[in-house]
Amino acid sequence: MRGRMVLALAVVLTLAGGCSNEEDVAMPAAFALTDDAMGRYCGMNVLEHDGPKGQVILTRMNEPIWFSSARDAVAFTMLPDEPKNVAAIYVSDMGAAPSWEQPGAENWIDARAAFYVIGSSRLGGMGAAETVPFSSESAARDFAERHGGEIVRFADIPANYVLGDGSDGEEPASMPDAHSGHAGG
Repeated sequence: MRGRMVLALAVVLTLAGGCSNEEDVAMPAAFALTDDAMGRYCGMNVLEHDGPKGQVILTRMNEPIWFSSARDAVAFTMLPDEPKNVAAIYVSDMGAAPSWEQPGAENWIDARAAFYVIGSSRLGGMGAAETVPFSSESAARDFAERHGGEIVRFADIPANYVLGDGSDGEEPASMPDAHSGHAGG
């Protein structure tokens, strides 16, 4: 009898613990890009910059943090002083974008699932090297054939490419700086 009570208690505690696990919480939906979106690092209107955009949604937040480039959204996740309670990271799907100048207001994809072209000839917000996101590997390959670069996944984007000088070296040369314009917005 006592063994059954212990087993029942263990099952109840396991189920209760599973219900409160933050990993089980559904990822919030992306927000549509509007004229009011201001870039976190540059403080400028996101729509003033060409190329892919990014947004980060923190847990218990009802609005996104906007980025003038996909690269800056990735940088946000790497910087030690930025919040770590990230509920979702979205980037523009450039395979569905009307053009480089107009990446689209609602064609967001999960940044962690995207295929990125790094080292291409296309520059993102503020003229910085860009991590150009695509929802499909074939679209990323087509882009890389036209504009150069290599295809990587989110976890394989080199820190120096995002936080440094845009090369793919291992050590960051510098951090994004809101005043210098190196990191975009």
